[in-house]
Amino acid sequence: MIPAAPLALQPSPALRWQQAWREAVRDPRELLAMLGLDALAEGLSDAAASQFPLRVPRGFVARMRHGDPTDPLLRQVLPILDEDRIVPGFGLDAVGDGAARRGGGVIHKYNGRALLIATGSCAVHCRYCFRRHYPYAEDTAAAAGWREAVETIRADASIHEVILSGGDPLSLADHKLAELTDALRGIPHLRRLRIHTRLPIVLPERVDAGVLAWLRGLRWPVAIVVHANHANEFDAAVDAAMAALRDAGATLLNQAVLLRGVNDSLEALADLCERGHAAGVLPYYLHQLDRVAGAAHFEVDDAQALALHAGLAARLPGYLVPKLVREVAGAPGKTPLVAVDAGSPVGG
Repeated sequence: MIPAAPLALQPSPALRWQQAWREAVRDPRELLAMLGLDALAEGLSDAAASQFPLRVPRGFVARMRHGDPTDPLLRQVLPILDEDRIVPGFGLDAVGDGAARRGGGVIHKYNGRALLIATGSCAVHCRYCFRRHYPYAEDTAAAAGWREAVETIRADASIHEVILSGGDPLSLADHKLAELTDALRGIPHLRRLRIHTRLPIVLPERVDAGVLAWLRGLRWPVAIVVHANHANEFDAAVDAAMAALRDAGATLLNQAVLLRGVNDSLEALADLCERGHAAGVLPYYLHQLDRVAGAAHFEVDDAQALALHAGLAARLPGYLVPKLVREVAGAPGKTPLVAVDAGSPVGG
């Protein structure tokens, strides 16, 4: 395992998450060397790493199994030659984000709620990310100081919930988060706030006093949807972050993606649901892979996905079984895999 930094070298609490962010691993060969896996370098894709660079916090690397080329956390972040394959049906905009853009970083797909691209930054670059080709440079809410996004939402009284997404909204500094929610505060028809974030999982240092004070000061009920795909992503630091978020009044849910070589077994999925619940997080969605270019090697076929989901339902209590869904461009909500032909939405 990678040793922790000596106490004297650890950053002060006020700078802890920013420093951990800056010190993230960005070189695939360095990552492999840290894990004793130099021999895997011949399978790296320099083209994929150039187009969608590696970024992974060192604390997340420390949860990977040293010397294990099949480690499920490593597989999620390592740019490999499989990404270079051109596969029919896999494109740049897998979920129809482009058609749903409403200006100022707002994506409006589903009735009653709108998603706000708060930033294009993430602490980790997941190789299956459905927004790995998103034009963040031209469409983030922060670009115009939130004004265009806020006015877009203010002008549509049917929008009752705003979903902060990205990138990862918690990559914003506390004062930027406060600027955004202060601007949203004056919209009378908003009833709920949702935050989609991977940072409390991959960079639990982000859940600090500042972000917790911001959460406590919000006027809406807040749901935080974290993103973990494997039980090994949880450790004591993540557990503490989850407890702090709950104490700040947030409802915690997890959305995972079904990924070949990561969690495509009944044991892995059941362990994920159980481990998340132990940390105070309820399973929400298990997504079939969004068919984004570069991610075809992660795909699990529908028959296997349905069998795995049935196995979960037989093994676990209902509240620990996530909804198995896929996102279909243009559909009014997430579509249950068991009802793909009927196109029955379950929400989003």
